[in-house]
Amino acid sequence: QVQLVESGGGLVQPGGSLKLSCTPSKNAFRTFDMGWYRQAPGQQRELVAVITSGGTTNYADSVKGRFTISRDNFKNTLYLQMNSLKPEDTAVYYCNKLPPYKSKTTQGDYWGQGTQVTVSS
Repeated sequence: QVQLVESGGGLVQPGGSLKLSCTPSKNAFRTFDMGWYRQAPGQQRELVAVITSGGTTNYADSVKGRFTISRDNFKNTLYLQMNSLKPEDTAVYYCNKLPPYKSKTTQGDYWGQGTQVTVSS
C-alpha cells in the first residue's frame, strides 16, 4: 500500500499563509497527475488543486488566486502554498493522485491522515 503523509498544517489567522507538503512513498509519483483535496466537518471531500505530470495546474474557483500547487519530481514531493487564508478554508487537507490510489484491502480509495488547517482569529 502506498503511504501518503501530509504535513504543514496548523492554526493561522485570516490573511495568513501556510505551506503544505506531501511525499508519497510510491516511486512512480512523477508519472501521475496529483491533487490536493480538503474536507471540512460534515462536508464532502473536495478537490481544490491539480497538477499534471507535466506541470499544468488547475484550481477550484474558491481558492484560485490564493493557492499554488507545485511538485518536485526529484524529491517526490507535492506542495500547496496557501496565501490570504479565510475561515472557510478550515478543513483537513489531503494529497492523492488523480484518480486516487486504491486501497489494497478494500474496494475504495486510499487516503492518508491529512493535515489540519484552521483559520481563525
